[in-house]
Amino acid sequence: MTATVLVAGCGGTGGAGSSGADGNTLTLWTHNAGNAAEYRVVQQVVKDFNASQNTYKVKIQAFPQGSYNGSVVAAASAKKLPCLLDVDGPNVPNWAWGGYLAPLDLSKGQVAVSDQLPSTVGTYQGKTYAFGFYDVALTMFARKSVLTKYGIRIPTLDKPWTKGEFMAALAKLKASGKFAYPLDLQTGGTGEWWPYAFSPFLQSFGADLIDRSGYKTAKGALNGDKAIEWGKWFRSLVTDKYTPQKSGTSPNDDFLNGRSAIEWDGSWDAATNVQKLGDDLLMLPPPDFGDGPKIGGASWQWGMSSTCSNKAGAEAYLNFSRQTKYFVDFAKATGTIPATDAAAEQVKGYESGGRFNFLVKEAQKFALVRPVTPAYPYISTVFEKTARDILAGADVKGALDQAVNQIDNNLSTNRYTNGN
Repeated sequence: MTATVLVAGCGGTGGAGSSGADGNTLTLWTHNAGNAAEYRVVQQVVKDFNASQNTYKVKIQAFPQGSYNGSVVAAASAKKLPCLLDVDGPNVPNWAWGGYLAPLDLSKGQVAVSDQLPSTVGTYQGKTYAFGFYDVALTMFARKSVLTKYGIRIPTLDKPWTKGEFMAALAKLKASGKFAYPLDLQTGGTGEWWPYAFSPFLQSFGADLIDRSGYKTAKGALNGDKAIEWGKWFRSLVTDKYTPQKSGTSPNDDFLNGRSAIEWDGSWDAATNVQKLGDDLLMLPPPDFGDGPKIGGASWQWGMSSTCSNKAGAEAYLNFSRQTKYFVDFAKATGTIPATDAAAEQVKGYESGGRFNFLVKEAQKFALVRPVTPAYPYISTVFEKTARDILAGADVKGALDQAVNQIDNNLSTNRYTNGN
């Protein structure tokens, strides 16, 4: 969920100089050098593809996630991108606009794009540029025994907490004196965690990071009445001592140890929490602050570079990888939500009626992709600073107005086009 600003001016890395292939040998880049389980699946897909035919050969180059985006930027500038590469979902529009990625024809894959969670397909201006094998989902973890003890209704997907119910629940939990804080939002996180975790609350209030009707301005969306209402509420969580301004270094451990009653977290901690708490663990939908519950959508995806000199081979590999068994393998390796229902039925716990099927339904019902605009990496950094400032006591309207001015200046300077 990175948000590195990849391009600062007008897009376009095309031109002379092919890259990514030596004849029918294609290079694939991945950010998974430090993630052994997911990397093994990438290696298996490549091995299977190479063994399945005699025309093309794919070879892998793996990078640590921390240096991956920088390597892509440098390679794009030198027109030496690989043919195949993975990309964090929110960055797809930026990379497509910048000329890094080529549109894909995935019609020859065994899995149809229409069968995937929408958040796992990266699009820009009506074209598909990337697809992912999995997604993650935000959820609120709580203990059934705690909510029952304090007479708090257990929300469901069909009937989430209203804002009033949520705030009343926090008040009861605080009044109990049993918790350091009734709610832990993981405000000690950095980078993309902030827009991923907290812009869904903004959107549930009826505001947004940008006006999605044209992707031309943030005015009104990020500094209108609904956004100001969100900002004041967000700050009140700290001033009312419902949540810490900065969470501890291990918020999930704090939840498991009883320091917090409710934790805003992701599906990646679900298995650990079930193992620790068993049937007492609750996975809850986010509250409805007026415009419906929202969670973020989109994780790592795969695409083809625009400068690849063997696009036929690259698309052959990508279509080969679109087999249900690989969607299953990636989900199992990463502990994530399978991108298709067919794959979910083959991943223990995510099948219909399974312990984690709630997360699949949440992703289907509430996931909202981050704004589909090449400006998103910049928007992400602005929102993080703005949200931090608000929690620290900045004037809400002033902070949001400043954010809008910065985002609109960036949109104008870079002459971003419509992101639909």
